[in-house]
Amino acid sequence: MTVYQRLLEVKERKGGGYLVLIDPDKTPVHSLPGIMENAIVSGVDAFLVGGSLLLTPQFDQYVEQFKKYAQELPVIVFPGGVHQVSRHADAILFLSLLSGRNPDHLIGAQVLAAPILHSLKLEAISTAYLLIESGEVTSAEFMSGTRPLPRKKPEIAVAHALAAEYFGFKFIYLEGGSGAQQAVPSEIIAAVDAHVNVPLIVGGGIRTPEDAAQKVKAGASFIVTGNILETPDNRSLVQEFSQAIHQKGA
Repeated sequence: MTVYQRLLEVKERKGGGYLVLIDPDKTPVHSLPGIMENAIVSGVDAFLVGGSLLLTPQFDQYVEQFKKYAQELPVIVFPGGVHQVSRHADAILFLSLLSGRNPDHLIGAQVLAAPILHSLKLEAISTAYLLIESGEVTSAEFMSGTRPLPRKKPEIAVAHALAAEYFGFKFIYLEGGSGAQQAVPSEIIAAVDAHVNVPLIVGGGIRTPEDAAQKVKAGASFIVTGNILETPDNRSLVQEFSQAIHQKGA
C-alpha cells in the first residue's frame, strides 16, 4: 500500500486524518524522541517534515534520525525547496504553489526535483498548494514571493481548486502559513469541498481542538498542526486534537 493510499484509508476510517508537522529549524534531533512518542501515543496518523527556510544543514541525516522514532507512521517530506529531499522518507508532497504566479514555485523547482525523486524511488504525492490570507506576512508567502488568496473571497479559492482538480492533483493543501494569525476560514473550506472531489489538507493557525473539529466538519480531510508542539506545555493538546479530528471515533 502506498502512503497516499494509506492516507485515504485513514480519512475513510476515521473521518479525518491528523498530520503533525515538524520543522527541523525549530526541533533539534535530541528533542525528537519525546515529541514523536507523545504524538504516536496520542494517535496522529503521519508526520510531515520540512520548513519554509531550513537553516538546519544535513536535511537527509535529520530525516534518517526522524525515521528511527516514527515507528510505523509514514514520514512525509513537506518541502520548502529542492534541497529538502531525503532518501529516508516514505513520501514527499510534490507541491506546486498554484495560488501564486511565481514560475519557480509553479514548475521550475519541480523540474529540478523530479529526476532526484525518480532516482531515489521516493513516492511523490502531487499536491496543489494554496496560500490563504491569514492576517500577516507568513514565511511561506515571503519566501515564495507570492500573494495569498483573499480570505473573504471563497470563489477565488474555488476557482484555483477546480484548476488543481482538472490538472489531476491528488491533494489540495489550503495553507494559512506557519504561525498564522488566522486559520483558513471554514467558509473557504466548505466552498472548495462543495466543488471538488480532491481531499483537502488544511493547516496554519489552527490552535484549538475545537477549531480543528470545525475544519473537518467544513470539509477538511486532513488537519496539520505544527507550532503547538514547539512549546512543551502544549504537547498535552495533541491527544485532544487527535480526538477532535478523528470524528468517526476510530
